[in-house]
Amino acid sequence: QVRLVESGGGLVQPGGSLRLSCAAEGSIFSIGAVAWYRQAPGKQRELVARITTSGFTIYDDSVKGRFTISRDNAKNTVYLQMNDLKPDDTAVYYCYDFSRWGQGTQVTVST
Repeated sequence: QVRLVESGGGLVQPGGSLRLSCAAEGSIFSIGAVAWYRQAPGKQRELVARITTSGFTIYDDSVKGRFTISRDNAKNTVYLQMNDLKPDDTAVYYCYDFSRWGQGTQVTVST
């Protein structure tokens, strides 16, 4: 079955860093854009970052300068490097290739 699998979430203190990974199983990231979304309890799912096949990126204003999305097509993987994490970054983070969603990975930023 073709699916997207996220990993790398966890508990981190404010100011810390995490790197999320999204791996494609049964397919490859070669034809289109891939995005990271997040959803906190009681809030709408929101776009965090997006990357095209060629590497063009878009970021939500709340994460600009702190998060970096990248891709390694040879490994069929997209990454989200998250630095200077804040409590408001707490959410479930989802990978999306504009066709299907990953299962999500929890990121909790707390003291």
